[in-house]
Amino acid sequence: MSGENGNKRLFVSSSPHVHGPESVPRIMFSVILALLPAALTGVYFFGLPALFVLLLSTGSAMAAEAMMQKIMGRKITLTDGSAALTGLLLGMTLPPSSPWWMALAGGFIAIVLGKQIYGGLGHNLFNPALVARVVLLISWPVQMTSWVRPTPLFGRVTDAVSMASPLGVLKVEGAAKIAAVNLLDCFFGNVPGSIGEVSVLALLIGGVFLLWREYITWHIPLSFLGTVALLSSLFWLGNPAQYASPVFHLVNGGLMLGAFFMATDYVTSPVTGKGRVVFGIGCGLITVLIRVFGVYPEGVAFAILLMNAFTPLIDRYTKPEPFGMRGAGGR
Repeated sequence: MSGENGNKRLFVSSSPHVHGPESVPRIMFSVILALLPAALTGVYFFGLPALFVLLLSTGSAMAAEAMMQKIMGRKITLTDGSAALTGLLLGMTLPPSSPWWMALAGGFIAIVLGKQIYGGLGHNLFNPALVARVVLLISWPVQMTSWVRPTPLFGRVTDAVSMASPLGVLKVEGAAKIAAVNLLDCFFGNVPGSIGEVSVLALLIGGVFLLWREYITWHIPLSFLGTVALLSSLFWLGNPAQYASPVFHLVNGGLMLGAFFMATDYVTSPVTGKGRVVFGIGCGLITVLIRVFGVYPEGVAFAILLMNAFTPLIDRYTKPEPFGMRGAGGR
C-alpha cells in the first residue's frame, strides 16, 4: 500500500498468518470417524439398546444446537459436526441400559450448559460432553451406574443381566475380588461398562489415527496415561492386596476415551506442548486419587473438568518467550 511519498508500507494483521488445509468440519468428522471403532464395538457387545442411546444423545445434541442458535439469533452451524461429535462422545460415556429420557436430557445439557451458554464453539471453558456426564451422574446416580453383562450381538439373550463394572468391583469389594477379572476381556471390550469406553483396543485404533493425522499431539495422552501408570504402580507395589495393578487401571473405565478424545479437546486444553504435559499430569493425578480414595469408582470426567478450569492459568505460565525478548530490557 502506498504512503504519502509513494513509499510502500507493510501492514501486518493479527495472527494467524498461515492457513492450512484443515477446517472445523473436516476435523470434527475425522474425530467422529476415529470414534467409530469404539462405538461399533459397544453396539456389538451391548446390542441395539446401545445404538439407541448413541442415536438419541447425538440427535438431541444437534437439536439443542439448532434451537439455541435460533433463539440467540446466531447462524445455525450443524454442518460443522461439532454438535454431533459432542452428542456421540456423551453417548459413549453412558451405560447401554440408559433410559431414553436421560440420553435426550444429556444431549441438551451438553449443548446448552456446556457450550452455547458460553457463546458457542470455541468459547466454552469445559468439555461439553463431560459437563453433561457429570450432571447426569449427580442427578441420576442409579441409572448412571447400572451396568449390564455384555452379550455379543449375534448371540444375545432376552433379558440383560445386571452386574458391576470392574472399577465398581474394585471400589466396593477391594483388590482381592478383581483377581478373577480377565484383563484381555477388558482390553477387547467384553466387560460391563459404558458403551464406548469398554474396548481399549478400539479406542487405541482411533487415538493412533488422530495422532497420525496430527489432529492431536502425544503430550496429553502420554502424560495422562503415564501418570496413571506411575501412581497406580506406587500404590500397587506398596500394598498389592489393597490396590489394583497399573495394567488394571489402564484397561478399565474411561481412561483411554478421556486421554485421547476428551482431554485433547482444542478449546479446553492448553495450547503449548509444555502446558499440555502439565495438563495431562494433572488429569492423571486426579484420576488416580479419585479412583483410590474417592467415593466414585471412576475419576476421569472429574479430573478433566477440574484441569479444564486450570487451562487459562497453565497457558499463562507456559507461554513461549516472545521472539527477540530473551535478554532484552535488562533481562
